[in-house]
Amino acid sequence: MNNRKMLSKAFAGLFVALLALVAAGSSATKQQKTKAPKSVRLYVFDCGVIQGLDPGLFSFKKEELAETRLAVPCYLIVHPKGTLMWDVGVVPDTAFKDDGAAVTQSYFTATKTLKSQLAEIGYAPSDITYLGLSHYHADHVANSNEFASSTWLVRKVERDAMFADKPPALSDPKNYSELKNSKTIVLTTDEYDVFGDGKVIIKFAPGHTPGHQVLILDMAKTGKVMLAGDLYHYPEERKMKRAPTIEFDKEQSLASRAMIEAYVRKTNTQLWIEHDFAANAKLKKSPQYYD
Repeated sequence: MNNRKMLSKAFAGLFVALLALVAAGSSATKQQKTKAPKSVRLYVFDCGVIQGLDPGLFSFKKEELAETRLAVPCYLIVHPKGTLMWDVGVVPDTAFKDDGAAVTQSYFTATKTLKSQLAEIGYAPSDITYLGLSHYHADHVANSNEFASSTWLVRKVERDAMFADKPPALSDPKNYSELKNSKTIVLTTDEYDVFGDGKVIIKFAPGHTPGHQVLILDMAKTGKVMLAGDLYHYPEERKMKRAPTIEFDKEQSLASRAMIEAYVRKTNTQLWIEHDFAANAKLKKSPQYYD
């Protein structure tokens, strides 16, 4: 073998070795990001905005609301024993083009895919242990099919409504159709302890939909936080005690509100209105997290 061939072979070997090192480094980075933490973490994702809705749907006049836009967050809860995805957006990732431009569908706009935000912190939908939805409305379920391999945590009354012959109001069944065959845990108690240690609790709060539920997190530094689904939409609803006209059962919804308000007072839990645009804008967004 002449010197030129020997050099060529040596460089080829060096190149392969460098590629292996880069791949190993990338893998190590991902393993570090997805390594189970010692306590609960909460990641908040930007999953879009709703604008242009008639405030009358929520029993308000426009001038009574400080902000008419509604935020659409998605949440990843990382626990030492697994992961939970809570609410999955208003615009499906499949609607985005390769150019990454924002997507608007009716009143809904999203600027980022959920999968890209998950990938930034080292996760893919297939990595997620559990999927939980506060309820079946279209602005909370857009990417449900991406999590069909996760175990779905749902109330029977909610699941039955979602897959009834006539789809429920304000839903988009095509975006959650694959959940029908997902591994499912049907929640039968008012409170369900997801990981068995009291740190991640799903609590039944029906009325907005038949199986509407809220999520309660107990974090080491942040304390107790409730992700309240659509118990409220605007902070003014909570202050002025007004209910939307779009409730599945208004009286049941009001009863759930009273129950939840008593709960948060008793347990010193922060109640986060998921759609509160101003409050959501102040939250740390992924890749930062609460713990």
